[in-house]
Amino acid sequence: MGTEQQAKRQTGTRRRFLSLATASFLALGAGVGFLTVPSSASADPVEQCTATVGAVVAVDFGPFGGKVERGCDTTPTTGYELLHTGGFTTTGTVHDGAGFICRIGNGSFNSGTQYPTPDKEECVLTPQATAYWSYWIASPGQKNWTYSPLGALARTPKPGDVDAWVYGGTDTGGTKGKPSFSPDDVRAGGGSTPDPTVPTAPPSVPAGSVDLPAATRWLTGRLTDGERVVDEGATAPNHFFTTEVVFALAAADANSPAARKAADFLATPAQTDAYAYPAGKGGVPDATAAARLALVAEATGEDPRDFGGHDLLGDLVKYVCPRDVGDGDTIEGCLTKGDFRTTGQSDAQAMAVIALLSGGVTPPADAVNRLTALQCEDGGFTSVLIRAGGWCDSDANSTGLITLALRRAGGHDAVVQKARGYLKKSQLATGAWPSAAYMTTGSPASTAWAAQALRALGDDAFADAGISWLSRHQFPAGGFGFEEDDTESRLFPTSTVALAGAGSDLVTLTTKKTDPPTTPPPTTPTPTTPPTTPPAGAGPDLKRAGAYLTDHSRLIQGRYYESGPATGPHTGFADYGLTIDGAYALAATGTDNTTLRNIVDFLDKGGKDGRNRGIHDWTLIGTKYAAGGSIGKTALLAEAVGRDPRHFGGQDLIAALAQGTCAARTDIPKQCAAKGNYTYATSVFSQSLGVMAQVRAGETAAAAEPVAYLRSLQDPSGGWVSLIGEPSDTEVDSTAMAAMTLDLLPDAGSQAAVDKGLAWLAGRQKEDGGFPGASGNSVNSAALAVQGLSLDAPKYAAQIARAREFLASQQNADGGFTIARGGQAGSDVRASTQATGGATGTSFGLLTRDLNGTTPEPVPSTSVRPSGSPSAPVIVTPGEAAGGAGSAGGTGPGGGGLAATGAQVGGLAATAVALTLGGWGFIRAARRRRETPGSGS
Repeated sequence: MGTEQQAKRQTGTRRRFLSLATASFLALGAGVGFLTVPSSASADPVEQCTATVGAVVAVDFGPFGGKVERGCDTTPTTGYELLHTGGFTTTGTVHDGAGFICRIGNGSFNSGTQYPTPDKEECVLTPQATAYWSYWIASPGQKNWTYSPLGALARTPKPGDVDAWVYGGTDTGGTKGKPSFSPDDVRAGGGSTPDPTVPTAPPSVPAGSVDLPAATRWLTGRLTDGERVVDEGATAPNHFFTTEVVFALAAADANSPAARKAADFLATPAQTDAYAYPAGKGGVPDATAAARLALVAEATGEDPRDFGGHDLLGDLVKYVCPRDVGDGDTIEGCLTKGDFRTTGQSDAQAMAVIALLSGGVTPPADAVNRLTALQCEDGGFTSVLIRAGGWCDSDANSTGLITLALRRAGGHDAVVQKARGYLKKSQLATGAWPSAAYMTTGSPASTAWAAQALRALGDDAFADAGISWLSRHQFPAGGFGFEEDDTESRLFPTSTVALAGAGSDLVTLTTKKTDPPTTPPPTTPTPTTPPTTPPAGAGPDLKRAGAYLTDHSRLIQGRYYESGPATGPHTGFADYGLTIDGAYALAATGTDNTTLRNIVDFLDKGGKDGRNRGIHDWTLIGTKYAAGGSIGKTALLAEAVGRDPRHFGGQDLIAALAQGTCAARTDIPKQCAAKGNYTYATSVFSQSLGVMAQVRAGETAAAAEPVAYLRSLQDPSGGWVSLIGEPSDTEVDSTAMAAMTLDLLPDAGSQAAVDKGLAWLAGRQKEDGGFPGASGNSVNSAALAVQGLSLDAPKYAAQIARAREFLASQQNADGGFTIARGGQAGSDVRASTQATGGATGTSFGLLTRDLNGTTPEPVPSTSVRPSGSPSAPVIVTPGEAAGGAGSAGGTGPGGGGLAATGAQVGGLAATAVALTLGGWGFIRAARRRRETPGSGS
């Protein structure tokens, strides 16, 4: 409830990685021969660099009493040369060589003294990550800095680029310690470089179509015995290319016998094991292969849960990385939280997501969010599973495939629209798309992926222009080359073109016309009170929302939600505040009274979580830390379902509220902010819950002082502040909650406060119907606003209707809701509880659900989370930090490889995962090394 501060795909990857790893050490060795390098004999004047000529470097000497100094290199070859040609001097470390920039100086500051000085940093070993020169980059048109994934010796600045060096500390992902100035502040000539606009019409090209029969004949001819692809000179099958042929043939003909024969070959246990399970029984599967085989099954009508003797979908979900590398014990094959283990490249991540969705399985939220994190500033997606702040090179292949995956997942409109713009902007005048941003000629595979995505998005004219180009570059035999000037047919581009030429795409190919639900429908008996009738107009699908909330992968054994990361080993630690939020939502909708009964019985009748904690280990009733908001929240649930709050969970909650009413302010932190405050109720939300519970219990007199204190927290503007006992601003969530509380009181003063609060709420609504919250254009805030404004529904009918439409727009395919429009993608349990209940417009003060007719079930004492349950970020409810009216928790912090100042921080094994199947891009990536600070290597 509420918020408080709240490249080409290739085979032979193992052999190739060994070469790349060797190359990385050779590249690093090239820079260790020199330690101190003097300034260039003649620095290029900054004025000689323009938006299209040369690159600029800026060094911030602020930590040493200086200012930002700039330099120019009209023909830079490396970032290292840019520094020196720009007039700077540098010193490396004894351990890492000159390539690791340990000190920087400039003649314009303190006679060229290099900083940090030797008394502060000896520059023998690699400096600590808390105090070193970090390297930041920005390309033309970029408004924000990106932490460089390459060292100064490895990076080649392009015309119009700007580099920055900042002294201080940053985290391993480069998300902290950014320059205090923007790229535009230091660009050549000042100001920004123009950003290309999204075209409204495609290139003018003649109509054309792919000769699909010729393409499929060529592909079928690549099959040995009509069932498998075998590379020239080899005897073993090439499973990767065999899957490609299946996709193409199935797209051209849904009942293709050739596609089914090849799929059957892949489904033989020996072939499935060899391709997807090389580690043997009990080993970690190859996620890329598992995803591809699942897609083969789905494209040909076979069962991906029983393919070659394996549950491919189950294994994909089972082996999703629960945390980042470096965060706890290293997990083989994992780089970043949400990765499918051993994927290493974004196309495999996207294919795994598509395979799960097409198979009727909701992918873990972290796995989907991982795709959104691969979007570059220009809107395209990178082919590498980069970490936060990593170098991001967009390409049409990755952008097309990931766009298809995110569109299928739902709830990622802003990300998809940005990618759509990138694809339109990057289309060449010929109608083709290049395989890399710097290329000026077309690539059949890239063009095919872009055309698939744009057609799926409804941009047929742009897709048709791409098909036109493809029709002019098809060889007489039916195949296509890798690039525009290739003279030989290649299997991979031909298979990809076949999908686009058929007017299909990978999602359409593998999606059944009617998707079965991921969980069976609830067998709830007919409730004695009907489901709540929501306000008129378009709104969320409350049945799907209820199914999302009650799915046992989230609601453990149908009783409680856990606190902490939802993937990996279960925590056993119940989030009782969130559990009650879920109960409120079910009470408001009436869609699953049996589950609601189970939750209430668990709380009321001594249920314990996996840590042997019950509800009052959360309310802390009977201790000196009794939390008024938690007690009020629990009492309010009891009242809403017809239980006695004076005998709930073995405690008198109403008496506890009276006992916990502060007589005056105390000096104990957070205990009592003022007379009438409930103990340890540190937010308006918590105070409101206590008042609401007391008033609904008929204890109006006992609630008089808490009511007076709540009214005193209303701002003259009409809104209520968020926090109690410390400065905070007015906010939607608290205002809606306070209004719902005071509306229970008939006196003129309370009713006037409500009217003023509702007017303030209505004035906060955004053009799209949403409301601002701590997370942005917040789902929580919009839902609470609906509840608040519904107190005077005739007057605010238009605002309510718009807010419900906004909530509907934020509901995902799994029935859950995003946290905020344009924010982190994927469904979030806490946001979903509020959106589900709030969309009904029922005030918490009037919430009632009769559970008569439901059947009690045994209360479990412990619970184990099923594997592969979705992850969801936790939004902290006001006043519900530990010991407050709710619970805090969530996933661990994000991270990324510490970008190189010379060489890169990061484990070689972890990076190996990210280097697989990467083409030319990984030759560059293989040079991203830096020894861990303090390591002995």
